[in-house]
Amino acid sequence: MSLMKVWTVLATATALLGGAGAHSSSAPAVPTGTPVSGNYNGQYRPQVHFSPPQGFMNDPNGMFVDSNGTYHLYYQYNPTDVVAGNQHWGHATSRDLYHWVNQPIAIFPPNNNSQIFSGSAVVDVNNTSGFFPDQDNGVVAIYTLNTPTAQVQEIAYSHDGGYTFTRYTENPVINSTSTQFRDPKVIWYEDHWVMVIAYAQEFAIGIYTSPDLKSWSHASNFTHHGLLGLQYECPNLVKLPIQGSDESAYVLAISINPGAPLGGSITEYFPGSFNGTHFTVVDGAARIADFAKDNYAGQFFYGTPDGSDAISIGWASNWQYTQVVPTGQEGWRSAMALPRRNFLANVTRIGWDLISLPYDLSPVLGDQLATRDDLGNGTLVVDYSGVASNALYFQANLTGAAGASGSATLNFTFLSPVSGESVSGGFYLGGDNAFFLDRGRTRGFDNPFFTDKFSASSLIRADGSWTLSGVIDRSIIELFLDEGAASATATFFATQPLTLLTVSAGELPENASVSVAVYALKSAWKEYEDADGVVVGNVTATVAKRDEL
Repeated sequence: MSLMKVWTVLATATALLGGAGAHSSSAPAVPTGTPVSGNYNGQYRPQVHFSPPQGFMNDPNGMFVDSNGTYHLYYQYNPTDVVAGNQHWGHATSRDLYHWVNQPIAIFPPNNNSQIFSGSAVVDVNNTSGFFPDQDNGVVAIYTLNTPTAQVQEIAYSHDGGYTFTRYTENPVINSTSTQFRDPKVIWYEDHWVMVIAYAQEFAIGIYTSPDLKSWSHASNFTHHGLLGLQYECPNLVKLPIQGSDESAYVLAISINPGAPLGGSITEYFPGSFNGTHFTVVDGAARIADFAKDNYAGQFFYGTPDGSDAISIGWASNWQYTQVVPTGQEGWRSAMALPRRNFLANVTRIGWDLISLPYDLSPVLGDQLATRDDLGNGTLVVDYSGVASNALYFQANLTGAAGASGSATLNFTFLSPVSGESVSGGFYLGGDNAFFLDRGRTRGFDNPFFTDKFSASSLIRADGSWTLSGVIDRSIIELFLDEGAASATATFFATQPLTLLTVSAGELPENASVSVAVYALKSAWKEYEDADGVVVGNVTATVAKRDEL
């Protein structure tokens, strides 16, 4: 939960909502007992990414998968406006991480002077908390309550699998006099609970332990590592498998905002080891999770099987411009990035690297639109104006590229034939192996902080191979280089839909080959629409009223 949001709450939401997080007579009422409905047909509305039905969304919160295989996504949510403020926990559920059912708001602030900021959720299978004497699927949410004078940590518990919550009567479970102490992420380690939490402006991640989720003891701090920016936020401690082995390692992810190298917000991560109380890094390197500008505050799902790829979702925006992007004209702001599967690899020259790839796309993968086994020094053009979702998945596999000259390239362009706007990218096979992404040729949004070009170096492998894959979804593009060794997430806003894809290669070595495949993606929201084109969400759920929270 960003301090940028605190500033917004004080400066903007006060006028709009009668005070930070308040419900004034002039503000729309916050829906209780029923999900918020929304229209998902807007020009900028992503079709395979999650976005809120209405209002403003930012950090993913409380993500867990239950014993039935249902994924729960909570999120920072202002249901009454398209700017930050009036923070609640929105809620959606999915069986495949693409088809989401909007649920009623899960957690409400206790009064008009406080907000529910970011946090996490766990399944208390052993009833360590004592809240669930007759069940093994009780859910406990751990979150920051933001007040005018302090940020304190509270818990709430759910007997119905995470749909409705009751606040713990002895809150806060960690008291504080600081206004910069937030975003608890809790995991289970062997025989106790572990929390990582940000002392935001002290550049420290606190590590706490608890036997029961109610009483917490400070164990250690992880301080002044990597890029500092102006504050630390949204820490995650996660155990990841190591590629090509049966081993695993811990990763501590820290989001920083403001002060990212490209401006605004970004996430960095540190591979290391964890003994239950202390985290130790493998080296002193600062590693960036995304080389573009729109992937922040990512969280890993609690409850994925040990040894499997960890699954994460990030917020696909940036605090420098998120509150003024043109999706507000459609009644919503911000989407989540694609669900990702993650593991560690020891990459040549680079060392430890977080590999991040889209989670299984098969639930939304549509018809193959084009394929070329050997593009050579040629061009593939794909007209996808007939794809109803206006969303695509594409991949290009390069082989035999060892020794390529600096002028050898592999490029792509998504174009609007109507307006001439485009989003493009390309890879230079020689020299520094530079890859670029350019969103600057779209004209639907102008902002001095909306950086238009991004680049990264991505090495060709010793065998001469390299891969590129990506998803473009109306107003967001995500790219994955070298089988996920680097990734980029960028929003864009064209005045007309992009409907023409061009993939081309030039001056490749004689023995080089490029295979390309392009697939339509099916809308994950279409099947939930009613006769008026509105997604109404889960209106059959039994839900608690706000005064029960």
